[in-house]
Amino acid sequence: MNKVAHYLQEHLIGEVMTGSDARRYFSTDGSILSVTPAIIVYPRNENDVRKAARFTWQLAERGKVIPITARGSGTDQSGAALGEGIVMAFPAHMNKVLELDGKTGDVVVEPGINFGKLQQTLFTHNRFLPTYPSSFEYSTVGGAVANNSAGERSVKYGSTASYVNGLRVVLANGEVIVTGRISKREVNKKLGLATFEGEIYRNLDALIDENSQIIKNMKKINSAAGYAIGEVKNKNGSMDLTPLFVGSQGTLGIVTEIGLSSEPHNPNTTLVTANVNDYELMASVVTELNKFSEKPCSIEMVNDELLNFVHTHNPNQLKGVVQQPYPKALLLIEFDNPSDRIQKRLAKKTTKLLKSKGIEFRQETDQEARENLWRIRHSATTLISHAENNSKALPIIEDGVVPIEKIGEFIKEVQGLLSKNNVIPAAWGNVGAGVLHVRPLLDLSQVGDRQKAFKLIDEYYSLAVSMGGSTSSGHNDGRLRAPYLPSVYGAEVYGLFEKIKQIFDPYGTLNPGVKIGVTMEDVKPITRQEFSLKHFYDHLPRS
Repeated sequence: MNKVAHYLQEHLIGEVMTGSDARRYFSTDGSILSVTPAIIVYPRNENDVRKAARFTWQLAERGKVIPITARGSGTDQSGAALGEGIVMAFPAHMNKVLELDGKTGDVVVEPGINFGKLQQTLFTHNRFLPTYPSSFEYSTVGGAVANNSAGERSVKYGSTASYVNGLRVVLANGEVIVTGRISKREVNKKLGLATFEGEIYRNLDALIDENSQIIKNMKKINSAAGYAIGEVKNKNGSMDLTPLFVGSQGTLGIVTEIGLSSEPHNPNTTLVTANVNDYELMASVVTELNKFSEKPCSIEMVNDELLNFVHTHNPNQLKGVVQQPYPKALLLIEFDNPSDRIQKRLAKKTTKLLKSKGIEFRQETDQEARENLWRIRHSATTLISHAENNSKALPIIEDGVVPIEKIGEFIKEVQGLLSKNNVIPAAWGNVGAGVLHVRPLLDLSQVGDRQKAFKLIDEYYSLAVSMGGSTSSGHNDGRLRAPYLPSVYGAEVYGLFEKIKQIFDPYGTLNPGVKIGVTMEDVKPITRQEFSLKHFYDHLPRS
């Protein structure tokens, strides 16, 4: 491998590292998994990415596969930022805003840019990117695109895919393409190209046409799982490859530029909190709120088990904000409409709904009061960063999503399986989008806890799928959830995903072992003996 590293260093402007300390650092991400890479590359520009991809393609043609894994800040909780070949770390150099239109709020950035930095830049133009993940202060925009992230405002604004206008992508063989919606006439030109891009268009066009009914019947659910093949070709014959790359976790190409749209930002919001003591009642409230012609921007929930845990371990988090005894489910419902008048009208409609169901509520427009109430939701940090001896809060059963009307039933079932396994049933999530997060406290150095971890993984995701849901709303498949992809979409659709992967990555050089062709028997041997958040202690991770 030293020969490969030497060749790369001779041909790339960016740095190439093979030291054991660097390789050890990049052997983990935000997941419970560990894979040690052979080489770390810090690309300085697209040309570095192109040359590295071309080199690995040429090696693969001769039978030697050295995979490339694109990596942002490594906050990924599914193990998608890990690889045994070349890890390409983008934040070091490819971290800039390249273009910004102050009028439209459209922006072009490099993938390694910090999400929070971009957000601050947009704020100066009274704009924002509403799909920010909870890790936005320390994660990258490239990572959000790779995972098709969806944060606390996805109820109203959807996922990252809704805001990606187009991409520059380095293909597996080093060719560079630009994505965006192109007309049928332009598609025909692409079909005639004697390049890898032309081959991709020909194979993809045929795949879509031959399987149009299967694609049409694909499960419609708020999900980042799989590949968004249904969004590629329109009835008018136009095509856009962007939806395939967004959420592909570097398995189809390496993104080097991202064109994004944004939304007007209003920091003056109205927040309503509701104390609900029945999960089915909570689900009915959430369902009604989702029927509003102008939806809340957030509908978040924390349960009493989480609040009790926080009260025990960090009582100041909740002091003066929420009183014991805690409600079974505390809802935070927020409106960010540009007009105060509209916010008042929607808040009034919300409180009327809550009154009709006999639910206690509180309404706040004052910024400090709102921030204090949001501390309740962000108190999940107390659990995420908690440790008892070697037991840590593991990111293994989080981001499951079900149809909104079933979220109450889902929470009850999940709490039941946690209690059955003697795990604290603390839960929180973006219930307005049908999403639930849980972090069981387990010790991965103990055989019994490792077995329990994989039992919980199987029961949790199987439950979500059985209720018509998916394994991921915005954290994607990676390695950890990839084994459940066939059960989410069925064998026929999964077969299409396999063919898509083959079309874009015939030699398996693009982040293999992620999303496609993964079993739990592949995952178990690379599970860490001890889970640690050492990469992120500067930032105190949230979820």
